[in-house]
Amino acid sequence: MKRAVVAFVCGLVFGAGLIISQMSNPAKVIGFLDITGDWDPSLALVMGGAVAVFGVFYRLALRQGTPLFAPRFALPEKNSLETPLILGALIFGVGWGLGGFCPGPAIVSAAFGDARVWAFVAAMIAGMLVYRLGLRRSQD
Repeated sequence: MKRAVVAFVCGLVFGAGLIISQMSNPAKVIGFLDITGDWDPSLALVMGGAVAVFGVFYRLALRQGTPLFAPRFALPEKNSLETPLILGALIFGVGWGLGGFCPGPAIVSAAFGDARVWAFVAAMIAGMLVYRLGLRRSQD
């Protein structure tokens, strides 16, 4: 139960941060990505602040030895770039640039009821399902 409560509170804080920073506003995101037009660099400060906070707390957490609500840390085991990772990053970037959303902000924005956001979330979920089906077939 503790883990669920902590996950819920972390989700609320994350969602609130996305709204306050306007990362859930596709016009703001597209303005940030439009470096040859009317570029809006304000999201670079948001991302830079997030990376700085993460860097500090990541190091502190690893020094602790074990997480508070799990038996061990779940850290990536691979440290190389592979074709699926590169292709996924490209697809993610194109989707972010075209739609102005990445998964977290899209889900937060869906709560406001805009049909375009719901269409984006539906397409995102469909893409995840297609990937899983393809992955499952490639392993058979």
